[in-house]
Amino acid sequence: MFIFVGINIMSTIEENITLLKGIHPGIILERELKKRKLPKRRIALTIGEYPQLLGDITKGKRRINPALSIRLGDALGIDESFFSVLQAYYDIEQQKKKQARKYHPNLKLLRPVLFWDTDLDSIDWGKSKASVIRRIFERGNNQEIMEIIRFYGKKEVQTILAQISNRSSVLESSMEKYLR
Repeated sequence: MFIFVGINIMSTIEENITLLKGIHPGIILERELKKRKLPKRRIALTIGEYPQLLGDITKGKRRINPALSIRLGDALGIDESFFSVLQAYYDIEQQKKKQARKYHPNLKLLRPVLFWDTDLDSIDWGKSKASVIRRIFERGNNQEIMEIIRFYGKKEVQTILAQISNRSSVLESSMEKYLR
């Protein structure tokens, strides 16, 4: 039985796989091998793979293909699709991150000094929406505020700003000027 952080994963994959979505399957494999005190080299040779391949997989540098997932499943006594399913979820998460990098406002309209503490290319504009909106409304000029309203939509900007309880006078003034 495959156990991860006290959870019996293999009892019902469908039930518990959501806990592991987005984690590289090699990390799960590494933890399982350590828990069972199985050396990677021995498992690699048992399944007919090079030890370096298994090492790269457990470091998150290589993928687990379906054939390897089957062999690992057989060797460890777990469902043969387990690692393939984890790999698919990991690949989806990586693709979402890649697409999220393309989702951003027109950066030519934003002064880099507004984001002095971070790299503009590393901002996740979807997840950091509230922080970005607040920062632009507190420190941005007309062009920057208009771009953020265009990018997120006026209704979304209003909703986010309405949730802020400790508003500065500058923020209040910007809200009054651009959202009323």
